[in-house]
Amino acid sequence: MDQKNLILAIAISVSILLGWQLLFEAPRVERERAVREAQQQAQQTEQTTTRPPAAPQVPATAVPSTPGVPAAPGAPAAPAASPGAPVAGQAAIQAKTTRAAALAAIPRVRIDTPRLHGSIALTGGRIDDLTLLQYRETVDPNSPEVELFSPEGAPNPYFAEFGWVASGAGVKMPGHDTVWRADRPVLTAQNPVTFTWDNGAGLAFTRTVAVDENYMFTITERVRNAGAEPVTLHPYALVSRTGTPKTLGFFILHEGLLGVLGGTLVEIDYDDLAESGKAAQESTGGWLGISDKYWLGAVIPDQKEKVAARFAHYLRDKIDVYQADFLGGARVLAPGTEIEATSRLFAGAKEVRLLDAYEERLGIARFDLGVDFGWFYFLTKPIFYVLEYFYGLLGNFGLAILLLTVLIKLAFFPLANKSYRAMSRLKVLQPQMMEIRERCKDDRAKMNQEMMALYKASNANPMSGCLPILIQIPVFFALYKVLFVTIEMRHAPFYGWIRDLSVPDPTTIFNLFGLIPWTPPDFLLIGGWPVIMGVTMFLQQKLNPAPPDPMQQKMFMLLPFIFTFILAPFPAGLVIYWAWNNLLSIAQQWVIMRQTRAAAQPGKPAKT
Repeated sequence: MDQKNLILAIAISVSILLGWQLLFEAPRVERERAVREAQQQAQQTEQTTTRPPAAPQVPATAVPSTPGVPAAPGAPAAPAASPGAPVAGQAAIQAKTTRAAALAAIPRVRIDTPRLHGSIALTGGRIDDLTLLQYRETVDPNSPEVELFSPEGAPNPYFAEFGWVASGAGVKMPGHDTVWRADRPVLTAQNPVTFTWDNGAGLAFTRTVAVDENYMFTITERVRNAGAEPVTLHPYALVSRTGTPKTLGFFILHEGLLGVLGGTLVEIDYDDLAESGKAAQESTGGWLGISDKYWLGAVIPDQKEKVAARFAHYLRDKIDVYQADFLGGARVLAPGTEIEATSRLFAGAKEVRLLDAYEERLGIARFDLGVDFGWFYFLTKPIFYVLEYFYGLLGNFGLAILLLTVLIKLAFFPLANKSYRAMSRLKVLQPQMMEIRERCKDDRAKMNQEMMALYKASNANPMSGCLPILIQIPVFFALYKVLFVTIEMRHAPFYGWIRDLSVPDPTTIFNLFGLIPWTPPDFLLIGGWPVIMGVTMFLQQKLNPAPPDPMQQKMFMLLPFIFTFILAPFPAGLVIYWAWNNLLSIAQQWVIMRQTRAAAQPGKPAKT
């Protein structure tokens, strides 16, 4: 196997990895999704009501009286007890009105912090209205704030809920129609809000909600028993999302249900959960929730408490509902006593430094894994720190990418030199190799024998460039991962026409980069930077020895065009990195080739 075959194999492998999702995986997922929806619709017509899945590891005597919380295994779930059921006052907006109308239908306590706007519903007590003050929908600073949580009645409800489950029937518990009383109208980072409700039968419920200056809520729940009988209660928390959000679908990023349970990262795609119905696991501490590319909603139990955690899916009105919840251990509430449970809610942007700080300060197990650093975590996260440091020095994320690429090239300079020198020697020998192939085309054994003799006489090893290339692949993949998944690159400008490094290049060569007033179809949106990347790839290819096989030559001629189309929909920051890396490789390879050619001239010693 010669060097060209190796490069061809790597190029084809990358093409397959990048193209598979676009050409095969995405259509397959869409087909399976359509089939699953048809099956679910058929099942729905056979049922008069939708029943929520049972919760894991709850005592058999625990039958919840609180709508929307986990039910005991084997216990019948009443139709009104479906998680995410509408609260009182929402009948008029159940036909999915606007978000503003849904919010206006219920009295609320406003949330106003340096990084969050929103509200908590007094009816039901859910945290179901959050927007991120420092993140906008587009690069326009006047565009709307990013919406994270939305209430029932709005399109795609998404909310967090906390409460208690009673073991045994007949205990009146706060539910979705419970109207809480708040001690103040606004929740701020300095002023927590306390909610109270009395069941009229001896149980007084108190819920204190605090929030820091970022995205962490702390919910402390207390129950006092003024009755004559003991009561056993279990604390619970959940995040619920109605509707399946549109995901990127690339193998490089997980979007869906995730958490760290029992010290292990758990990732479940939406379609997998819809197929299985639920996934349950016991854990001491940990966390679980629902993740988007940049945002996370996660509930976090006391890190010393053993909980029954669950990811669940069910249908309501033929619409997918996804839920992540946990149920705490039993608390026996004797007459005249009080019990307490504390849990947390993270609802915001997945900023790496912030997640690290919560992990260290609050002891939340492996909370940084809310960011999908991938298989090469040991490389990806350090690379992010270096990139962030360069960003602090240069003030531009694009320049930080360029400088980091230079640093990586310098780190691998000796290995890359070895690889390029091997390719350069082969290119110098190419005329002799072609002559041997032509002369011995009918005798394969003799051809291989003369090739080996030529390699030995010229001190050229076709395999000498393999190891340096293989060693660099994990590093470059880790860098690619950092640029793709971290929120720090979102809405970060570069220069010229690139106003956001996290989205594709907005220009296209097919309308002469905006000179022609025509918007091409999506598959023709090939921007300026993808074109630059394709040109640099073509130039780099020209520096390598051409493959002897005519079919391989045609394949190599097509690769720059194929990669241009494949990478055009990717974030501009990734394409800029790829083009810049190609330019650095071209410069390095050109210098090495000049040295190799000079060394090959008669009477001149070879340079090492």
